[in-house]
Amino acid sequence: MYLQIITFDGPRSAAVVEAARRAGRERIAPLVEANPELRAGLLGGFRAVGPDGAECVVQLARDAAALDTLEQVVMSSELLPGEDPALLSGPSRAERYVVSDAFGPLSELVAGAER
Repeated sequence: MYLQIITFDGPRSAAVVEAARRAGRERIAPLVEANPELRAGLLGGFRAVGPDGAECVVQLARDAAALDTLEQVVMSSELLPGEDPALLSGPSRAERYVVSDAFGPLSELVAGAER
């Protein structure tokens, strides 16, 4: 399994944070849902926002190919009506790791997803 961490450094305005939230929920999530390869390859993730608007998106995937496909789908998608490209900057960093261990209650879910 692979874990990808994408960060957007703060400070970021409330408008930028809201634009990112909208893009994730209204554009990116439906693209993932409509793509059978992504539905099978992505296991889920989290989006966290700090008090200064900094953001971290963590994605867990069965393999690196799923993360590559996700990037391609997102980067080639058309913006929704009303999305302002000036509010949708690229990430500060993107890092990818091979998952070596899982622990705590989450470990049971991860073990089931590996099958």
